[in-house]
Amino acid sequence: MEFEFLSETSLSDKQISTGEERREKHSTDWGTPDTEAAMPDIVVWPESTEDVSTVLEGANERGIPVTPYAAGTSLEGHAVPVEGGISMNMTRMDAVLEIRPEDFQIDVQPGLLGSRITEAVRPYGLFFPPLPSSGNISTIGGMIANDASGMQTVKYGEVHDWVLRLEAVLADGTFIETGSKTVKTSAGYNVMDLLVGSEGTLAVVTEATLELVGIPEQIRGGRVIFENRTDASAAISDIVRSGVDVAKIELIDELSAMMVNRYLDVDLPNAPMAFVEFHENHDVETEIEFCRSILEEYPVHDIDIGKSGREMAELWEVRKEMASALKHYDPDLEMLTSGDVTVPISKYADLIDYISALEAEHDLEIPCFGHAGDGNIHYTVMVREGDADHRALGERVDEEIVEYAIDLYGTSTGEHGVGMGKQQYLPEEYTDGTIDVMRHLKDALDPNGILNPGKIISPE
Repeated sequence: MEFEFLSETSLSDKQISTGEERREKHSTDWGTPDTEAAMPDIVVWPESTEDVSTVLEGANERGIPVTPYAAGTSLEGHAVPVEGGISMNMTRMDAVLEIRPEDFQIDVQPGLLGSRITEAVRPYGLFFPPLPSSGNISTIGGMIANDASGMQTVKYGEVHDWVLRLEAVLADGTFIETGSKTVKTSAGYNVMDLLVGSEGTLAVVTEATLELVGIPEQIRGGRVIFENRTDASAAISDIVRSGVDVAKIELIDELSAMMVNRYLDVDLPNAPMAFVEFHENHDVETEIEFCRSILEEYPVHDIDIGKSGREMAELWEVRKEMASALKHYDPDLEMLTSGDVTVPISKYADLIDYISALEAEHDLEIPCFGHAGDGNIHYTVMVREGDADHRALGERVDEEIVEYAIDLYGTSTGEHGVGMGKQQYLPEEYTDGTIDVMRHLKDALDPNGILNPGKIISPE
């Protein structure tokens, strides 16, 4: 049997399973429908870098596919083992290895949940800024694999901006170390940035050094209610382009507000709105007033952006549940996609206006919310369950939205990654030569093609 080599390694029986229930759990992720699930032949839980190396070396020699798996919160099928083989579950490698508050750094293993990083460094007055909205249920390894970002990207940037160093294992079991525990290095090729965002197709990360920052002394925020989502997106774009120092600025349209009200039994206004937050160590009121002065140039119903403490935290708790609210909105409707197109901030209102026009033209429900400050929108085309024609319409509209975003010099995916779902758009974003470079890199680091096959680069 091709998996017998695992019994000859240092892995114990508790680290290996062929049980159907275990394999079924690893056949899909949060954003992948059951119709696209794929069962692995076996599940392995490495507990050390040596375990990872041993499994990959043996699998590579036998041509066995290996798909990294962690929390299963991906939206583009990254963790789906489309060619079977081994599902490598990294969640037992979940330690905080060392905190160096004097250097604003933490060393962690990839299976660590983002919320545990927050808990570990808060006593030192520090935090890890780029955690995505799902940071409490997703792992740092998954965030690195997808180059994730979240609500604070407008001020702090993406995960790759905060990764200093990585340890990883290549497809043949070779251990590598990239980056540095300094804040900068010019030594050699930047292999670390190549691995960030590679979705487990080039190597398996086993350790990361992350940069931290001090918790700001002044945190204020609140919400702004608008006439319509086009005005809201235009105002948000104006705020960012004017240089207001916002830490978060999120768009929530009327339909999204209605959905989350129903899901959480809360009482948001059934109107488009923006949630805003400011992080400062002094003079936060100056930034709030600067923001207010811009907002007053737009048709707004209410500006309430000076909140702090629990009242403000409640807004962000509602925002974090938005994706789940959409998923549970109507049993007769299904989420066709979880879009995350991103455009230059000057084009943001154009994108939202285009989505609104498609929604009206085709009589669809397309709720929109997301990290508006960095030009990112999460939209979902809702289609009738079991209606093939309606689904086909939704798929065409989804494609039109992505293609329009790319035409605006944007991207098909700002943070969810390519996975299986966005492969068709890479040739629209990049030249053939760029795609060829990606293929050459994949072939060089994984010549047998065992690492997370079927993701990012289409076989065609």
